[in-house]
Amino acid sequence: MSLEKAKQVAAYRAVDEFVKSDCVFGVGSGSTVVYAVQRLAERVETENLKVICIPTSFQAKQLIIKHKLTLGELETNPVIDVTIDGADEVDSNMTLIKGGGGCLLQEKIVASCSKKLVVIADYTKDSQKLGDRYKKGIPIEVIPMAYIPIKNKIASLFGGELKLRNAIAKAGPVVTDNGNFILDWVFTNQDLDWEKVSSVIKMIPGVVETGLFVKMCQKAYFGQAEGTVVERFV
Repeated sequence: MSLEKAKQVAAYRAVDEFVKSDCVFGVGSGSTVVYAVQRLAERVETENLKVICIPTSFQAKQLIIKHKLTLGELETNPVIDVTIDGADEVDSNMTLIKGGGGCLLQEKIVASCSKKLVVIADYTKDSQKLGDRYKKGIPIEVIPMAYIPIKNKIASLFGGELKLRNAIAKAGPVVTDNGNFILDWVFTNQDLDWEKVSSVIKMIPGVVETGLFVKMCQKAYFGQAEGTVVERFV
C-alpha cells in the first residue's frame, strides 16, 4: 500500500469522526490535509453539511475554494470547533513538529482558537522522541533583520545547528505567508523539555513563532501501510 493511501485513510477517519453540521472547521496545511478536504467536500455534497472552513495558509484557502466549500475567517469566527492538520513528527507525548511547509504561524494561531486540534499523518510521522524520524529540524519563523542573532542565540542556549531555509524556485530564502524567514533548527539533544524550549525561544526578540506544538493536540490518526489507522489520545 502506498504512503498516499496511508495519508488518505487517516484523513478520512478524522473527518468522519470530528466534522459535524453547523461546525466551524480549521483546515490545516500539507499533503495529508488535501485528503481531508476531499472527504469534507464529499460529505458536504452527500449529507448537506453546513460547515465554515478557516484556512491556515494560502494552500488551505485554495483547497477550500477549489472544492467550493464555505470560506470563513477568524475575524467573524474566532472560535473553531475542530482543526484537522498534518504534522512533520508526533512524539509519544503528542508534542508536534510542524512547519515543514512553512505555515507554522498561521497553523498555530488557528489551532490556538480551536476547541480540538486533531492530527492526521502517515506512519512515518509517528515517533517516540522528536528527531527519531524527522531530520530536518524544528522550524522557527523569524523577522528577517534578526535571523543571524537569533540563530546564534539558539545555538548557544541549546546546541545544534540552525540553517536559513532556502527557496527552491527562487534565489534566496523562503519567505512565509507573513513575510518572514524560517530557520530550521537541527537539534542534537532529544531529551529537552520542549515546552520550556519553546517558551525560551519565543522570548528572543525577533522570533515570531516556533514549530513546536506542545500540549495542543488532543488526538492523532496515523495511517498504516496495510490500510488500518492507529489512533493516539492525550
